[in-house]
Amino acid sequence: MKEKILIADDDYLLRDLLRDILEKEEYEVLEARDGIQALACFHEKEEELALIILDIMMPGKDGMSVLREIRKSSQIPVIMLTALSDTKSELEGFSLGACDYVSKPFHAKVLLARVRAALLYKNASSSVGDWKQAGKIKVDLEGCRVLVSGKEAVLTNKEYQLLLYMMENRNIVLTRDQILERIWGFDYEGDIRTIDTHIKMLRTDLGECGHYIRTVRGIGYSFQAEDKL
Repeated sequence: MKEKILIADDDYLLRDLLRDILEKEEYEVLEARDGIQALACFHEKEEELALIILDIMMPGKDGMSVLREIRKSSQIPVIMLTALSDTKSELEGFSLGACDYVSKPFHAKVLLARVRAALLYKNASSSVGDWKQAGKIKVDLEGCRVLVSGKEAVLTNKEYQLLLYMMENRNIVLTRDQILERIWGFDYEGDIRTIDTHIKMLRTDLGECGHYIRTVRGIGYSFQAEDKL
């Protein structure tokens, strides 16, 4: 069965482009031309949807308002599509539970990579498997679940990838370039400061264990966890 993706954007030419890109990869596409229609489609098709691609600037209800409503009842992956590139907008989206950001204009291969990553994270979320542990953090490697002091932490796809990458390189200083290439890919064309935004959000979501991620001034970051629980 084809995975179903909802595209919400008021630009019909962009919707046509996204539909063409996604249908060529065998995804089934639904469309909404504004925020109100996007919410109506979500509520009607919630159980069938695998992913939502949501524009920020839309009439009726903007993308942030739509995302806020969706998160009241669902953790479905949502990729924000935006012409905005400021850190404040990214922080707001991630704080509301956005899975990822794609900036306009975008390359088709980059968009598809983000879509596949979001769907992989979603499809693995119901699994149960081996655990990786550092300090008070435990990660279910198959289920993509993160526990902090026994309580589950809700992370975005990128936050989860960041945490796992840093845990795998515990006590090693990772440069921003290394992190960018590993998590975003070598062809990422956005602002390298997005790493700092994601690290800030990850620290917040890890709560009492946020301090495990240490800033190495002028270089990057290092994950250092206490061994005693």
